[in-house]
Amino acid sequence: MTPFKMNEQGLIPAIIQDADSGEVLMLAYMDLKAFERTLKEKKTVFYSRSRQQYWVKGETSGHTQDVVEVLTDCDRDTVLIRVKQKGGACHLGYRSCFVHLLDENGNIVKVTQEKVFDPEKTYKK
Repeated sequence: MTPFKMNEQGLIPAIIQDADSGEVLMLAYMDLKAFERTLKEKKTVFYSRSRQQYWVKGETSGHTQDVVEVLTDCDRDTVLIRVKQKGGACHLGYRSCFVHLLDENGNIVKVTQEKVFDPEKTYKK
């Protein structure tokens, strides 16, 4: 496999996009192992920087991402993964993580989507 330009932690940002609508759903990070698993399993696999462990999108919530295609940018320092999203991509209950409209000062002025699931029920501890 051709190497990517990973950051100092050995990670590459992965932009997740809905394959049908083009909507950007989320951004997460992968190391080479997570990237290889994503290609092999056809499900998105990420590396959690805070927990320092791998996670498969939807393993807790059931809101999975089936990989349709994987692209890299011209610098090979970011990947774009086009997916079929089942349910919401955001842990707050929205379809996309990018739902907060900001004003010129960076303040949230509006939430642009309705929730598609209740995270309190989905992520019971």
